[in-house]
Amino acid sequence: MIIKYILLIALLLNLTAFAEELKIKANSFSADEQKGISIFSGDVRVKKHNDELNASEVTIYTDKNNQPTKFVAIGNVSFKIETKKGAKYEGAANRVIYLPKEKEYHFYENVHLKQVNEKKEIIGDEVTLALDSGKAFAKGAKSEPVIMIFDIKDEKE
Repeated sequence: MIIKYILLIALLLNLTAFAEELKIKANSFSADEQKGISIFSGDVRVKKHNDELNASEVTIYTDKNNQPTKFVAIGNVSFKIETKKGAKYEGAANRVIYLPKEKEYHFYENVHLKQVNEKKEIIGDEVTLALDSGKAFAKGAKSEPVIMIFDIKDEKE
């Protein structure tokens, strides 16, 4: 039991050594240091600065230097994200993958992504959001197109 807490503390220290504080809350935790995999399950909440990721399970993959290479969230996934340019997004998806080195989020299955400060929405089956550029890419499901919703102001306003 103590070894799990030591591994968790070591993981968190490595994750935050060169960045802002990363805080993870979960009902349970398991890790395989040799494989570079840490699994958090049960009401998982990952918080870093203004970003938040909530899910039933989050798996964090690390490289040989214990630096995170990929976060995979599954089950009841919801999120709040802020891009480098200050755009704020929130939404939900069945599965979310975050690639910290590329600074990209990949959302899959029943994606609902809303840009809060611009009142734009993307609904689709696969959406990618690049944090540095703020660019988003979307694909619809085989039977459903991508849906974009914009709030357009009337010239009279």
